[in-house]
Amino acid sequence: MRQYYKIAAAGFCGLMLTACADTTLDYIQVEKPQSIAEYEYLNAYSPLKEYIDRAAHPGFLLGGAIAASDYINKGVVYRLANSNYDQITAGNAMKYASVVNDNGDMDFSTVEAFVEAAKGAGMQIYGHTLCWHAQQNVKWLNSLIADRELDVDPNEKILIEDAKKDFSNDAKFPFYVMGYEPQIVGGILTVPEYPGEWYQFFVMDQIPTVPGRSYTITAKIRGSKPGDLNVQFGNWGATMEKKMSFTDEWDECSVDIDGVTTESSFVVFQPGTYDGKLEIEWIKLSHSEAPAMEVETEVNKQTYTDGPFPFHAMGCEPPVIDGCIHFVPTGDWSQFFIFPGGDNPLTEGDYVVYLDMTASEDASGVQLTMQNGWGGDAQNVTATVPVVAGQNTYKLKFSGITGGNYDMILKPQTAMATLDVRSVTVCRVEKMNKLPLSPEEKAEVLDAELSRWIKGMMDATGGYVTAWDVVNEALQDTWGDIPLKNGVDNADPNSFYWQDYLGENYVRNVVKYAREHYAAQEGANPSDLKLFINDYNLEAANNNNDKCKSLVNWIAKWEADGITKIDGIGSQMHVTYSLNPETQKRNEEAVVNMLNILKDSGKLIRITELDMGISDADNQTIKTEDVTFEQHKLMADYYKFIIQKYFEIIPLSQQYGICNWAITDSPAESGWRGGEPIGLWNLNYQRKPEYGGFADGLSGK
Repeated sequence: MRQYYKIAAAGFCGLMLTACADTTLDYIQVEKPQSIAEYEYLNAYSPLKEYIDRAAHPGFLLGGAIAASDYINKGVVYRLANSNYDQITAGNAMKYASVVNDNGDMDFSTVEAFVEAAKGAGMQIYGHTLCWHAQQNVKWLNSLIADRELDVDPNEKILIEDAKKDFSNDAKFPFYVMGYEPQIVGGILTVPEYPGEWYQFFVMDQIPTVPGRSYTITAKIRGSKPGDLNVQFGNWGATMEKKMSFTDEWDECSVDIDGVTTESSFVVFQPGTYDGKLEIEWIKLSHSEAPAMEVETEVNKQTYTDGPFPFHAMGCEPPVIDGCIHFVPTGDWSQFFIFPGGDNPLTEGDYVVYLDMTASEDASGVQLTMQNGWGGDAQNVTATVPVVAGQNTYKLKFSGITGGNYDMILKPQTAMATLDVRSVTVCRVEKMNKLPLSPEEKAEVLDAELSRWIKGMMDATGGYVTAWDVVNEALQDTWGDIPLKNGVDNADPNSFYWQDYLGENYVRNVVKYAREHYAAQEGANPSDLKLFINDYNLEAANNNNDKCKSLVNWIAKWEADGITKIDGIGSQMHVTYSLNPETQKRNEEAVVNMLNILKDSGKLIRITELDMGISDADNQTIKTEDVTFEQHKLMADYYKFIIQKYFEIIPLSQQYGICNWAITDSPAESGWRGGEPIGLWNLNYQRKPEYGGFADGLSGK
């Protein structure tokens, strides 16, 4: 027997299990395998929202969660959502980190396009979420409350030398040659005569610089006659330029360059068509900063034990003699480890390195490099070691360290001095001209940012979005009278707990700004705005619904000021059907208990993120490919149970709606319940038995 099935003509990999009757799809005739017959009944179902008795539940809204980009593109997801739902929620696009970049700039273009697409389809949007600890731009938020440098009189600033290049120890031009190669004559970089055409040359290279900082470039220079040259500073694609004038007498000539944008910079002199002799004894880079007392704290130190070279060899393996790495030059280019990264973990900040080393003679070109990896995204910082004969301790500055395990590599390169490295000491540098913000100052700054963010979102949505998760996941996962989450008990560098700075009543601030900025929208009716506190595990059986009870109590506390108004409670309900009968019985009892607690709150109730996985009798997760038809039917029955209990227990006046969080099963590589059968449709957008259970729950069958 043959039967016609509806499947998408493009983008699908063939017929999977069931038919899909929700999108504009082509008819393709296929053989019906025996396994398909079990799913045949799903063809008779209508779109989900058609099962809602609007007369009996006039305010109820059926929601679906989608990716905003999928909806904006108006493909299969757009058509499926419009057919099945009254209201949609963007999974990520309306969250703080999706909008705010590292500099605090806000880009609402996706949000605005999402709203326009929904308007065009007559589709409502449920906003998710105005305040949460996850998916925040932690870098930007932490920068707002970072220590502040003291303001000082500009005349009190001191000049800090960042780098200096003296040509007195060079036998030949030490940099890459860009067409013209200057000479080294008596330790002086020299252009003996005009080469006959426009020319340029390096005078410094690979200098660590701080983006945003202003620098002074100074050269001891003279020409055979007065003139000027162009000074380029920065890196390829990001250079800045100034003119440096000089005379026919030796003089220290300077140019100031503001706001460098690169972390590693060069200095190039461009005499261009200057047709005289040019001589340069040295050049240095410096900057001005407020005087500050610096406190150095030793964090890591490396010493050595006599024997073979103790680290990974990089073509050079100097032995350890008398407690020193003993390097004897061979004339070849050389480098070697002096501190392995595994023993040198550093956090973000500024550091100085003390290199205790003995040299047989003065040497130029010796460098010390610190790097936190070997890939293209690793930080690599190099300092010049001004080697002089004898035993010396060299203090080398390493600013702007981003953090990680830093290998330290000494690079004698082609220097001809014998070097004995005795120890390396790494110290963290803290500036004492910075003051931490007080708790009150931090609260003031973050409160202003919270208002700015919410205003931006309300402006972007223009009053079209009238319901929001105003605060998401505020409570801990514990037992009893459950407290708010915080950054101490939930240490995660990728999270930002607003309540740590704004206090336990921070929810009042969020509600205040949401109402204030919504009301400011043209044509907005303030009474239309519905604000929900959303959280997960309210239906959890393992703590007797303590989290649900605690959330209701917290809402009562927040509203006790007589000003704050919270309209509803959102219960996420990321549930699991258990094949262990005892576990499943407890699950169902806890769902009923949760709904009764929520009913007694008197608030609007929305199931905000309903999806379902399945576990075996030992409570181990079953992946999509291993779920049988009978197990799909059990999951369908659980959906039906949850939805029918919602309608049965929650009074009509409190029934806001239910949101289907996972339209399709989760791909194996997904970060959300990866590989689990959490959808009402499979990955080819074809209905599953769970679709039928969901529809039956809505219909009350």
